[in-house]
Amino acid sequence: MRKEDSYRPEITPGGGDSGAGFPNIFYAARQALRRHASGGNILIAATVLAMVIANISSINSYYFEFWNLPVRLQIGDFNVFSHSGEPMNLLAFINDALMAIFFFSIGLEIKREILVGELASFRQALLPIVGAVGGMVMPVLIFYLFARGTDYVGGAAIPMATDIAFSLGVLAMLGKRVPVSLKIFLTTLAVVDDIGGIIVIAAFYSTHIELSYLLIAAVLLLVLVIGGTVMKVQRTSFYFLIGAVVWFLFLNSGIHPTIAGVLVAFTVPAQPQYDPRKYIKKIKKAMSHFQNESDETGMNKRTILSNDQMNWLKQVESASDKVISPLQELEDTLHPFVNYFIIPLFAFANAGIFLLDTNPMSAFEGISLAIMCGLIIGKFVGIFTFSWITVKLKLAPMPAHSNWHMMASVAMLGGIGFTVSLFIATLSFGGAGEHLRDLLDHAKLGIVLGSLISGIIGFVWLHFTLPKTAAPDVEEN
Repeated sequence: MRKEDSYRPEITPGGGDSGAGFPNIFYAARQALRRHASGGNILIAATVLAMVIANISSINSYYFEFWNLPVRLQIGDFNVFSHSGEPMNLLAFINDALMAIFFFSIGLEIKREILVGELASFRQALLPIVGAVGGMVMPVLIFYLFARGTDYVGGAAIPMATDIAFSLGVLAMLGKRVPVSLKIFLTTLAVVDDIGGIIVIAAFYSTHIELSYLLIAAVLLLVLVIGGTVMKVQRTSFYFLIGAVVWFLFLNSGIHPTIAGVLVAFTVPAQPQYDPRKYIKKIKKAMSHFQNESDETGMNKRTILSNDQMNWLKQVESASDKVISPLQELEDTLHPFVNYFIIPLFAFANAGIFLLDTNPMSAFEGISLAIMCGLIIGKFVGIFTFSWITVKLKLAPMPAHSNWHMMASVAMLGGIGFTVSLFIATLSFGGAGEHLRDLLDHAKLGIVLGSLISGIIGFVWLHFTLPKTAAPDVEEN
């Protein structure tokens, strides 16, 4: 394959190609990759801690009982955190409320990717999209082949997702040897996986539908759309406050409330109040006052600002706020909260599995085996095969500076399906009853082992096949 034919993700302000050498990846894109990677390290630590605590007999009872504590935000007799009139416990609050914020951030990321990111260009997006489709279809098919005729066949969607934070955390362990284009391929693939997960949750994890709640939620979503497109509302509080009401309505409507987070995110405007040219004029005008100051010696000293100088700087600050769109502002603001708090807390609350009375061989039978095979074999075969066919048919180019060994390794890392897999497992088997609890524990065990094995194989494969020096696109950026 010629060098110029390889996949070069180029992000420019207009969303098109830069056309000059290797693309200058936006600072925000590089920061997002770093945040996902470092968030993955915290996620690993939270998972290990949960597994350890859940199996220390002297304290594990406190761990399991803690998540059953009721959560209330009381306004008179009305509890905001209630479902069908019953207060949510702490685990439900994490899974239904905090995870709605997680899916809200995913919705923001999807919208940005469609507008100016990897999904904005059909040719750039095609390879990770097709790879993601293969990575969703094959695990579900393999799981179904194991599970048909059993009582856990309803968990077929569990192994279909790729965890961005975990997978990028593994890539981060290899440092600058990993091409940036390969990281972006994996990130885009995981984003498309998230879209598939959202569709599955919306379609298959709804209960009895209360149309009255949904109608009110639809009206409020329309208000958000009008606010963003017609009234040009830029205040993020507008979307948060109305979005919170939409979340409560979804919670009590029978549609899983995390879907509300995604829908609200799609209504957040991506258009800033100022375009960059107007912003530059504003700050040039404000800063010109400083350049016209007569006391040049005073400007070179660290001294208290005058009232006029304070006003000029406030103009710069105000203009800076108005050149960043609400979508990008919310995404940037939520990333640390989601990656460093919500996702690790979710893992800590959901990954604790009591293993001391579990037969070790049970990990290699039933639902555990089905999930492990779906993640380890299904994700690898689906992502790699679909990507290989796409490249061989010349429908899309390879990621720059990569080869098929690297692609195969990344396909294996796609089997790290931790966060969304745990979430779907909880939706599938989170009901009352000893049998469902047993299925959920074994599903979690399959997810943890499948993700761990996929991560180790992918890491070792990359370690031995990557060049020992920094990737060219890393050096150039």
